[in-house]
Amino acid sequence: MKKIDMLTPIGILIGISMVVFGVISSGGMSGFLAFIDVPSILIVLGGVFGTLCVSFPLKQLKNMGRVGKQAFQSKEINVEEIIGTFVHLSEKARREGLLSLEAELEQIDDSFMKKGILLAIDGVEPEMIRELLEAEIAAVEERHARGRSMFEKAGDYAPAWGMIGTLVGLVLMLKSLNTPSSLGPNMAIALLTTFYGALLSNLFFQPIAAKLAGKTEHELFVKEVIIEGVIGLQAGQNSRFVQAKLKVFAPVEKRKLEEKREHVREA
Repeated sequence: MKKIDMLTPIGILIGISMVVFGVISSGGMSGFLAFIDVPSILIVLGGVFGTLCVSFPLKQLKNMGRVGKQAFQSKEINVEEIIGTFVHLSEKARREGLLSLEAELEQIDDSFMKKGILLAIDGVEPEMIRELLEAEIAAVEERHARGRSMFEKAGDYAPAWGMIGTLVGLVLMLKSLNTPSSLGPNMAIALLTTFYGALLSNLFFQPIAAKLAGKTEHELFVKEVIIEGVIGLQAGQNSRFVQAKLKVFAPVEKRKLEEKREHVREA
């Protein structure tokens, strides 16, 4: 079940708040209003969008919002629960055979795990199971990388468009030196576009790309755990052996806690 990943919006709000605090504490509300310039915003946002249109096909760009939404969502994936599931399945498979696991599939929500268990039930060789599931992992990794690349490129393009806006503002300023009233607005474009480009890149585009990369890494890690569990099922391994093999994938803190509990029970 997906929940809201509160750290993403909180982090963005903290970054914006620090900028606003720094501006207002130094220049007051009038200083804050001086940092709002619509032409500068349009140059950066329009330029970034234009370069993304050149860089990516329309079909991929349509998914940018859906991909970015993943950075604001958190899907609960408990490795300990997955290990417990495979221990239970291995015990049942040893007692009643692999075919008995078909009744357990309805209790499993993860489609990747279901697919692996079905392959094991069908008697597919372990090497073939690993090959098929790892091919799916590679496809997931490639698909996620394509989606993430839009935010990575936007993070690269935003500062560049900030510099382009700065050059535009400087040219306009130099051409109107004889008109003092136009120097202020042109100087604002020259400086604020760089500010907007750097802010968008370092507070929005690049952090979202990093968050998506972390989520992908964790998802692939969980799928590797599932592969090892499925291979253990297909090979008819003892539930204790399956637990010991999969336990190495559990977080270190959880393993240490479990070891302490085992020592207490033995004592």
